[in-house]
Amino acid sequence: MAAGLVLTGCSGTGEGDEAGGGAGAATKIGFISSANNEWGSCLQNGVESAAETGGVELLVANSDADAAKETSNIEDMIARGVDAIVLNTVSVDAMAGGIQKANAAGVPIYLVAVVPDDLTGVLGATVVDLPGVGGIAADWIAEDSEGDDVKVAVISGAPGASSDYVVNGFTGAAGTNVTIVGEQPGMYNRGKAQEVAENFAQSDPDLDYVFVLNEDMAFGARSALDAAGLDDVRIVTMNGTDDGLAAIESGEFSATIADSAANLGATSIENTLALLKDDSGEKVFAMPTALITDSNVDEAIPFCG
Repeated sequence: MAAGLVLTGCSGTGEGDEAGGGAGAATKIGFISSANNEWGSCLQNGVESAAETGGVELLVANSDADAAKETSNIEDMIARGVDAIVLNTVSVDAMAGGIQKANAAGVPIYLVAVVPDDLTGVLGATVVDLPGVGGIAADWIAEDSEGDDVKVAVISGAPGASSDYVVNGFTGAAGTNVTIVGEQPGMYNRGKAQEVAENFAQSDPDLDYVFVLNEDMAFGARSALDAAGLDDVRIVTMNGTDDGLAAIESGEFSATIADSAANLGATSIENTLALLKDDSGEKVFAMPTALITDSNVDEAIPFCG
């Protein structure tokens, strides 16, 4: 499997809600997201903006990190006669089932998530190199630690999709001076991540770094570490939200890997429309990322458009 960026998300738009276009729209697209968080809300903003610009009738559904609900959402979109489905999947297994259902119904499916090696059943995908993102975080720790032996904890997202690829990229690129003391899922939830960080603070009070797979969780981790007297533990995280960049400037976070969720969503709709017109074009489009520290915070890609 290859990987695309899915730190999970959708805004509060309800399952099957319409957002843009109309009865006379030339193309009807169903957008299915995986869960609710800031990344997902900004992703959907980009989707809706591009759909409006493209004159698309957009149907939106939220799978709430539930594979069974994702399957139901795909079936519903097929029943509602969409011309294509844009899917931000819950998990690799759910994605495989979704591709099969869409293919059986003759509905093209475009992925904003994990991409199979065999693209014959997929219209296309917009991705970020998730193992590469994990590698960027590992390389930054290697540089920042200057070769000293350090202990690192990892607070991952939800097992089964993008989080696994990021973590694997990180552990694979970790330097020989790095001891990874453990990985626990924060489930992309600030409160849960705070609990995980509390556990790490108790089990490894000499911790040096924590790699946290989104900034919302990183704020929970920061609170827990500070409360435990570990305010010198450095956090590297992901996203590049306004709050995250402010935390870089204040020193709460030491580094983040920025991408644009809004651009990801907009590009996915634009590419879906282009491939529906001509499916001989490039199927997979890679989105840029950037390592941001206090030395280049002004260079961060706008996260929410």
